[in-house]
Amino acid sequence: MTTRRSRRDFLKSVATVTAAAPTLLQAQAPQPSRPVSPNDRIRLAAIGVGIRGQQDLRSALKTPGVELAAVADVYEGRLAFAREVWGSQVATTRDYRETLARPDIDAVVVATPDHWHRQIAIDAMKAGKHVYVEKPMVQELDEGALVIDAARQTGRILQVGSQHPSSIVYAKAKELFRAGAIGELNLVEAWINRNSPLGAWQYSIPPDASPQTIDWDRFLGRAPKRPFDAVRLFRWRNYRDYGTGIPGDLFVHLFTAVHFVLDALGPTRAIASGGLRHWNDGRDVPDVMVALYDYAKTATHPAFTLSLKVNFAEGAGDDSAFRFVGPEGVLTVDGDSVTLARRPYPKEPGETSDTFAKATREAFMKDYRAKYGDRPPLRPGHDEVYTAPPRYDSTEDHFRTFFEAIRSRRAVVEDAAFGMRAAGPALLANHSYFENRPIGWDAETMTRTAAASHD
Repeated sequence: MTTRRSRRDFLKSVATVTAAAPTLLQAQAPQPSRPVSPNDRIRLAAIGVGIRGQQDLRSALKTPGVELAAVADVYEGRLAFAREVWGSQVATTRDYRETLARPDIDAVVVATPDHWHRQIAIDAMKAGKHVYVEKPMVQELDEGALVIDAARQTGRILQVGSQHPSSIVYAKAKELFRAGAIGELNLVEAWINRNSPLGAWQYSIPPDASPQTIDWDRFLGRAPKRPFDAVRLFRWRNYRDYGTGIPGDLFVHLFTAVHFVLDALGPTRAIASGGLRHWNDGRDVPDVMVALYDYAKTATHPAFTLSLKVNFAEGAGDDSAFRFVGPEGVLTVDGDSVTLARRPYPKEPGETSDTFAKATREAFMKDYRAKYGDRPPLRPGHDEVYTAPPRYDSTEDHFRTFFEAIRSRRAVVEDAAFGMRAAGPALLANHSYFENRPIGWDAETMTRTAAASHD
């Protein structure tokens, strides 16, 4: 006769988790505070010194031997800010071409609206400058090859500004995955959720914004001509003319991390859904987007599905994470920590004999308990946690990677090809969403194709 166990008895018999003390990851050793030879000094210029451009400069200038020589921006207020913060010796201009013409500039940070990334990056490399260009590297799919060719022809270092490939946290996740910690990968989930006006790109409009303080035509560039509108300049991410929406701002970060950890080149197909659910402020891009991507089997990873999600009205608050899922464990990257969770399979399969007639159930359970014992064994679990040191900043490491590459002429991981392998699939989400259909992708040639079937 079977003995029914209560839920409490069952919970006592299932997995317990051993919480280990986190392992502190080793950050890059700080460089010695010795004088840097004039021959090794890097003179930097910034093109676009808005919110992200200022953040980039603060991180970049923490590397010894790097000094800011010039900035360019279409808004006079940003130029005044640069002189206030970094000194009156910093040359300022509204025309980025004047900055590129300076022979004393070694490298530039390009942190403009997305529709300017390709043109300025190419112009800078042709002018002999090394380039740190913010993500996404391009606004349109057909621009990637142009940037890749320019980097190859000029021999300049180009690094895309999505910092995960220089992070000690993602390096640990890569190490664990390569060691087979989760078994054969079958699913990757990643998300970035925000619940604030600033998280939804509702940036402040300066009260002095006007055609007198802003070079409006230079901002528009190749975008459609229209009358002056300060909102479109300072909240440019909300508009397809200048930005790339959620995919170009946030999906591209997720692709960068996934491709770095897995050594993946890209998916075979994409399908996206979403909509404008909350921020009905005149924007023409979604504020909620979910996308699914199929990856084919390669030498570095099995076939798997990638799920991406961004929500700009997340009621639980702001959060972001990655989950690399396999049958033997799950790797979770959350902020500055990596957690490896593993739960061994139970030794018994479980049973549903309470759906059988009494005599059949008793016969089944007699055989079942003879094979597996009277109670299921405990399934102890153990989570390994690895965390970065306090106040760790992967963007600072990313800039150190860039400057070290300039000095040593060593290739960077997130070069133009890598940047396009992240930007391309991200931009596919926009194509899928606005065309309302799946889109195919050739990861080798980095070109759009007819939608492929499931593997």
